[in-house]
Amino acid sequence: MADLKKKPGKKRKWNRDDTELTILAFPTAVWYLLFSFLPMFGIIIAFKKYTINGGFLHSILTSAWCGLDNFKFLFSSGDIWMILRNTILYNITFIILNIVVPVTMALLIGQIHNQRMAKVFQTAMFLPYFLSWVVVTALVWAFLSFDKGMLNNLMEGLGQDPKQWYMVPKLWPGFLIFMYLWKNLGYSMVVYLATITGIDKTYYEAACIDGASVWQQMKWVTLPLMRTVIIMMFIMAVGRIFYSDFGLFYQVPRDSNSLYNVTYTLDVFVYKQLMSSTTGMASAAAFVQSVAGCITILLANAVVRKVDRESAMI
Repeated sequence: MADLKKKPGKKRKWNRDDTELTILAFPTAVWYLLFSFLPMFGIIIAFKKYTINGGFLHSILTSAWCGLDNFKFLFSSGDIWMILRNTILYNITFIILNIVVPVTMALLIGQIHNQRMAKVFQTAMFLPYFLSWVVVTALVWAFLSFDKGMLNNLMEGLGQDPKQWYMVPKLWPGFLIFMYLWKNLGYSMVVYLATITGIDKTYYEAACIDGASVWQQMKWVTLPLMRTVIIMMFIMAVGRIFYSDFGLFYQVPRDSNSLYNVTYTLDVFVYKQLMSSTTGMASAAAFVQSVAGCITILLANAVVRKVDRESAMI
């Protein structure tokens, strides 16, 4: 017992466990340093009139300062409010559906008693997550192409005229939402399904003894015990409300000018600014994304902490 009592002010000696844990954490620390913290130096591009003059570092240091001119030009652009509208509205829809649909599917699959069939359903829904948007774009083109698309060929076979699907803006918001769910449903569902699997079975046994039906078990046992994970996923999603999936909004519509009003988001804007060599503008937009994302995730966490302190991430 005397060994367990530490004298006040006495420092704990470095031991073997500390060395092993440090070695394990070292690769992760190096990764974050190289790919998360070191690139933050590039933030100064947002405050400069960036011009290529030799190497990248030399160009940054020798480019003239322009203060907040890039930000003023960004918010004075007539398209910025349309871009923000698209980005935020799509993400609000994704956040809601990416909680409701995966949780529902996880609850349904959790009720399948045949483990082999449950694995088949999980694999089928998880497989699209591993496909790149380049592959998905090719598949969409095979269906929606005007002259060779399967959908137009089917319509012609039924005696109808083919359509230019890439020139019908009103159809694409719903289609993009469907594509997002189709590709990301499996990942979110597996996260929630893992949570359901980890719930102590004695809760369900006690509910059965009290005469609870399957629906009542979901409502009063499963969902309350999933609350922490659901809130965590919600906070993380809110933190990226000013970001958009570049592949979904640029590659899948094939950058169609006819779909400009429904597919132009902040990430697409940043890419196009980079391609047009207005690097300062692209950096300013990315900086606004980062700051806005940090603010929203802190606000979401603060609201959750007020309602349920134990479920907050910070």
